[in-house]
Amino acid sequence: MKDLLKRLKNGEIFIADGAMGTMLMACGLKPGDVPESFNLTQPEILEKIASLYLDAGAEIIQTNTFGASPLKLSFYSLDGKTEEINRNAVLAVRKVVGERAYISASCGPSGRLLKPYGDTEPEDVYSSFERQLKTLIHSGVDIICIETMTDLTEATLAIKAAKTVSPPTPVMATMTFDPTPRGFYTVMGINIEQAAKGLETAGADIIGSNCGNGIENMIKIAIEFRQKSRLPLIIQSNAGLPVIKRNTTVYPETPEFMAEKAKELVSIGVSIIGGCCGTTPEHIRALCEMVDRRIGKNR
Repeated sequence: MKDLLKRLKNGEIFIADGAMGTMLMACGLKPGDVPESFNLTQPEILEKIASLYLDAGAEIIQTNTFGASPLKLSFYSLDGKTEEINRNAVLAVRKVVGERAYISASCGPSGRLLKPYGDTEPEDVYSSFERQLKTLIHSGVDIICIETMTDLTEATLAIKAAKTVSPPTPVMATMTFDPTPRGFYTVMGINIEQAAKGLETAGADIIGSNCGNGIENMIKIAIEFRQKSRLPLIIQSNAGLPVIKRNTTVYPETPEFMAEKAKELVSIGVSIIGGCCGTTPEHIRALCEMVDRRIGKNR
């Protein structure tokens, strides 16, 4: 695989994959189950999901490691298996994609509140991310994706851990925002300007937003990020906000709707477009077809 950051600098647009949790639930993950437990018991499911997204055209495929930091795994008494869980996730994706796509190591929040808001020391959060990221990088990922962050301090700790473990490995960092009368803010009170400046200062190579919003709000978020930073942007929206129908969670945005609206992301200059909760390989296929038609990219 060619150097991702050089390709982004040259103006290439990439399509990342979609939801992991949505796909795991379709493959048998039950409410209350630990998604990362599949890495120990059913790696073939991870291979299946990677294959579906690769076949849909995704050029960046994530690992099932969103909650695989030892601090997060400790909630389920799985922190002792941190290395095995992370390593198995990478091996499953690599087995499928080979060198046909970049492997992106998903790294989500620790699940702890840092002092002074909570009882967790920043050093403990840093050490937890460092332990997870060492295994992911040594297992051969191409990119680190620190995602769904709401606390800028925690995001900064994760970015610094990634850059300490492997300075050359590109780091994507995304935060999740809610619409408010004053604009978009994370639940920890961080606005887009603060996020853009803070993530860049911490050392992220690619910044943006994932989760929490459908494509229309994500367009607004992307516009503001573009105004505040010249770094490459990544946007991964939900397939709308979930609604309950017949005791089932449904995400209302269709692949066609998302792809049509995502034309605006291309116009804004977003470099990486993917999906989050509720998106499927069909959403990713529609996004790929839209980008192919719009810029003439051949896959």
